[in-house]
Amino acid sequence: MAVTTASGATWQEVAADRQKHRDATIAAVEPALPEISEIPTNTIPIAKKVLTAEEIKITESTVEVLAAQLEKGEISAVDVTKAFLRRAGLAQKVTNCITELLPERALQRAKELDEFLKTNGKPMGPLHGIPISVKEHVMMKGLDINAGFVSWVGRIGDDDAHILKILWAAGCVFYARTTQPQSLMHLETSNSLYGTTVNPFNRNLTCGGSSGGEGALIGFRGSCLGIGTDIGGSIRSPASNNGLYGMKPTTLRLPTAGWSATMAGSEQIPATIGPLSTSLAGCKLFIKTLIDAKPWLKEPTLLPFEWKEADPFPAGGKKLKIGVLWDDGVVKPHPPVTRAMKELVEKLKKSENVEIVDWKPYKHDEAWEIIANLYFSDGASQESAAINASSEPWMTLTKHIITENPHVQTHTVESLWAATARRDSYRAEYAAHWNNTSATGSSANGYALNDSDMVDIILCPCGPSAAPRLETAKWWGYTSQWNLLDYPALIFPVDQVSVEKDAEGEKEKYEPRNEKDAYNWKLWEEFGAEGWVDAPISLQLVGRRYEDEKVMRAAEIVEREAGTPFVKYV
Repeated sequence: MAVTTASGATWQEVAADRQKHRDATIAAVEPALPEISEIPTNTIPIAKKVLTAEEIKITESTVEVLAAQLEKGEISAVDVTKAFLRRAGLAQKVTNCITELLPERALQRAKELDEFLKTNGKPMGPLHGIPISVKEHVMMKGLDINAGFVSWVGRIGDDDAHILKILWAAGCVFYARTTQPQSLMHLETSNSLYGTTVNPFNRNLTCGGSSGGEGALIGFRGSCLGIGTDIGGSIRSPASNNGLYGMKPTTLRLPTAGWSATMAGSEQIPATIGPLSTSLAGCKLFIKTLIDAKPWLKEPTLLPFEWKEADPFPAGGKKLKIGVLWDDGVVKPHPPVTRAMKELVEKLKKSENVEIVDWKPYKHDEAWEIIANLYFSDGASQESAAINASSEPWMTLTKHIITENPHVQTHTVESLWAATARRDSYRAEYAAHWNNTSATGSSANGYALNDSDMVDIILCPCGPSAAPRLETAKWWGYTSQWNLLDYPALIFPVDQVSVEKDAEGEKEKYEPRNEKDAYNWKLWEEFGAEGWVDAPISLQLVGRRYEDEKVMRAAEIVEREAGTPFVKYV
């Protein structure tokens, strides 16, 4: 039984007990993992020193490769599960990304899947034998669901979340649960229970948040497919920081019933759930599997949108028209991000299947004011109560988004209506901006003349830097913008920070436009390329509301035409 503050324990005693439990689950993995006495800044090479060649081959395979092998019986679900359990345990030792492993139940499940294939001559479903890691606040029956709050330790899931039931029926294996930040509202991952989760490519940098445990684990290849949630960048930040693919779907497409968080029922800025993966195909398989299960039949708040099979860009048909947002007009990206953007755009300009136009930012500063006001409509009273109930200390970035956020307001019904109306007005203005930007010529009412004129997708940074230095991820605008608009957005890896490539950017002189911009640029001036060495550089594709499949198709075209990623991360 877990030690809890409800039973009279201090927050430190609760944290120690949770860490003891986590360590015991890792110690149960066989063969046992060695202790890592010296951890390098870039942890990726450690795997090849500890794991077997077969374990490396399995864990560095993509979802689609493993799925094909498992379906044909060329590899067993047991062998795949064992390999990922060991690499996940190793990921914990070097990045601190795990809340618990589930070796006993995972291996039992894998044996059942192998037996099913042998008996029936076919896989259980499209995810047969695929190990899937799960962000801790997504409820699992019989397991703790503390959501990163010390005072919530001891809450036990009475059922599996809806999304887990669908994935289970599709044949997957759940084997690892991952860390999240205090409040679930950081773009990094630190809490009083487990400490700080770091970036596997550079331990001086953050793994991102709030699905940062997923980001670090998958970045280290301790998972090939994981579940994250996103209300301001919480899937995309970790995907970006760790060189992964990550998708924030439009709201009300994928099932969210059964996660644990404060402010349940708030509808002003709904959170979404989605995948992080080592491949684009992995994200696509995850989302399609869920939609094909018709989750709206059991979760009626979801919209009954079938998976759209039609290709919006058939061979010889419409070109993919990309609007390039270089800078949001609030916080300028660091030189490595801009350099990677330029390299990608130049490659795409050479393609006969892609057309590039510039996209001007539209009041992204106002967008932040709106969303930062609507995040905590109760003045953050539930968040504050959950933290204060255990007397645990407030983390730096928790204070940043709550107590130091000038837009937090305890709304009345009337003021909440007004704030929501402001949100909707901004959405309408941005739609008009899209229409006006899209047209080579436009009609008087601001609508593009025809579909061939329309910008299909926006290409933009994921943040104002590569993975931020620890405790510095304070500008959410490059991701939260699309939560406010409820646009689907996908992260894809492009390059890596390099002293050789990016040292020139250290000479760039820049006069910041505001306090946020100055804070971000000072970090670059202080640390330069050396401070971000080996950090992945990822970019973001954004589509109109409910054009999720179009965003994924656009990513496939970008990947094909430009040859991304430009480097091999692992």
